Amino acid sequence: MSTDPTQPPASTPAAPVTPAADKNRATAAAILPLLGGPDNVTSIAHCMTRLRISLRDRSLVQDEALKALPAVLGVVEDDTYQIVLGPGAVARVTPEFQALVEEGRTTAPPATAPRPATASHPVTADELAAQGAALKEAQKARNATPFKLMLRRVANIFVPLIPALIGCGIIAGLNGLLMNFGLLPSVSPALAAIGSGFMSLIAVFVGYNTAKEFGGTPILGGAVAAIIVFPGVAKITAFGTELRPGQGGVLGALAAALLAVYVEKRCRRLVPEALDVLVTPTLTVLISGLVTLFGLMFLAGEASAAIGAFADGLLSTGGAFAGLVLGGLFLPLVMLGLHQALIPIHTTLIEQSGHTVLLPILAMAGAGQVGAAIAVHYRLPRNGSLRATIKSALPAGFLGVGEPLIYGVSLPLGRPFVTACVGGAAGGAFVGLFNQLGTAFGSTAIGPSGWALFPLLEGSSSLGVTVAVYAGGLLTGYLVGFAATYFFGFTRQMLTDLNTDPAPAPTPPDPADPADPARAPALT
Repeated sequence: MSTDPTQPPASTPAAPVTPAADKNRATAAAILPLLGGPDNVTSIAHCMTRLRISLRDRSLVQDEALKALPAVLGVVEDDTYQIVLGPGAVARVTPEFQALVEEGRTTAPPATAPRPATASHPVTADELAAQGAALKEAQKARNATPFKLMLRRVANIFVPLIPALIGCGIIAGLNGLLMNFGLLPSVSPALAAIGSGFMSLIAVFVGYNTAKEFGGTPILGGAVAAIIVFPGVAKITAFGTELRPGQGGVLGALAAALLAVYVEKRCRRLVPEALDVLVTPTLTVLISGLVTLFGLMFLAGEASAAIGAFADGLLSTGGAFAGLVLGGLFLPLVMLGLHQALIPIHTTLIEQSGHTVLLPILAMAGAGQVGAAIAVHYRLPRNGSLRATIKSALPAGFLGVGEPLIYGVSLPLGRPFVTACVGGAAGGAFVGLFNQLGTAFGSTAIGPSGWALFPLLEGSSSLGVTVAVYAGGLLTGYLVGFAATYFFGFTRQMLTDLNTDPAPAPTPPDPADPADPARAPALT
């Protein structure tokens, strides 16, 4: 029987492969049996880099075999089982995976695929990956607090919006370039409409997703949030001031939709079933709409303005110190699950000024991680398994996908995770210093990081200066992360224990081979 973990069990029928999607289909076909088969998959979704899967039986998953697949950059276990495929690839593999699950799903219980045997050795990449998985599991348990679970649900509202933010942000940036160089003036209005249309209505999408996430009727959440962007609100006065279309932005939409969910659920319990279809939607929109107009829009607008003023003031006065703190603490925030609180802040800043000044600084944490991983590669020249892990994960790391390096290399080793944070702090301080000196810039979208952020940069200075400062921050993060890890990332004992590969297991004698010593005649 074949024990190749990349091949499906013999009982699984081969999936048809179309010429246009053979690579993505093959990746999906390799992943599915290692998750316990189609009957073990209960839900499928994806974000910018990860295939997110809910499982019926977690014990059927072959973690090490999944990590060994060439297309898989790593796995992360949170509220769902997440397979890191990288930007672009995940959007192509997910529909193929969904199709395979639908084709193969049966009413029979999921079959347990054979688990591949692995050799145990304290210095192998597999062992480090196992340590990383254990740390993730422990961190997941610590993160399962009501506050962090609420942050995760808020993140679920904004993550589906990221592809549109990226696409529209790039188009808006392209339009800005054409305008700066005086090229194609007749095309500029069309590009402006395409790039700005989504942002003008983002509150509606936030309201829709909020109601969906918290158990309400999505379209009612969107309807209430649409009040915020309706031009007619300019005729309404609240708290002694005239309202502005869009006032309160995504924070107001989030609050309005949450209120709509609460009102709707109360109505479902109190309104007679015969009248529910008429009364519940009407009361939900009416009550939530009035509270939004005469309360939430003003309050959320004040909160949004405060966030924007704080972010601008933080970098214009705090400069290098603020960048050092933000860049150095971002990886620990990710570990604690608190980074999800930044998503609505980023979105609010983009809605107000067209870009978020925080993201380029936070992206320096990934630069420190890359530098640290390169140092580990050079400090452990005889650890072939770990060096292979680093080589496979570095391309994704340069593009801002840091999970494989974090959970497969630096976090299990311990000290390199700290020195990676030092690199991120140095890169953040570099970018923060230039913000203080007047070269303020940000990202027109959230999601990408590393090199992938270059097309989304926008600032008060010329594009060349903006790109140069961001590139300088990345280079600083790489160099400081490398140097800190190379000189301070290992104790002598760590170097002794880690700087070797386990000897290969001896090959058992083959009795059928005449040349094998086992067949030699006994001496008498």
